[in-house]
Amino acid sequence: MLESALSSVRKEFPKIGDVLISERDQHLASKIKKAPGNKVVAVLGGAHIPGVKEEIFKEQNLSEITMVPPKSFFSKYAGWIIPLIIVGVLIYAFVGGMQNGFQQLGVWALWTSGFAALFTALSLAHPLSILTAAVMAPLTTLHPLLACGWFAGLVEAGIKKPTVQDVLNIPTDIFSFKGFFRNRFLKILLVVLLSNIGGSIGTFVAGTNLIRNLFG
Repeated sequence: MLESALSSVRKEFPKIGDVLISERDQHLASKIKKAPGNKVVAVLGGAHIPGVKEEIFKEQNLSEITMVPPKSFFSKYAGWIIPLIIVGVLIYAFVGGMQNGFQQLGVWALWTSGFAALFTALSLAHPLSILTAAVMAPLTTLHPLLACGWFAGLVEAGIKKPTVQDVLNIPTDIFSFKGFFRNRFLKILLVVLLSNIGGSIGTFVAGTNLIRNLFG
């Protein structure tokens, strides 16, 4: 059954099959052959046993499968495009007058904070987590490497610390609506997810309003 499942993965998703199975088989086989000692015991997951048994008699080029291709210029800086546009629009608003600038800045903060807080509240988060999402949203939505959900999730984790039992119950709780909210580990993930979604929606709405107010 396992071999049949692996065969299906390779057939339906050849690239995923290569990365998750074939290339890992090559890497494991190479490391086993290079391990010190006269006798080597290798403990493998069942999915890799057939491939490693085959690769163990071949030569592997690890530099080829471990090389990380360089990012293109666009993919490297794409995350900064929207924040830079928003910052540019806000600067343009201040050029038109301080009062106008602060007014548009307030619009930005209102929409991003409001949606982040609303969606965080939908996860039944602690009030401090909701407040954290609201405060951090206007700042983190202007930086592609930060997210208000991370901060809200950290606060939630600090207030309602997950236990080992929560982690052990994930396989069953994740399929239960009540269990999802009862499990503190899953609850933190939900807070992070919904807070980030709210911040993203707020960014879109706020950005649209800013552009409409200044150029409409």
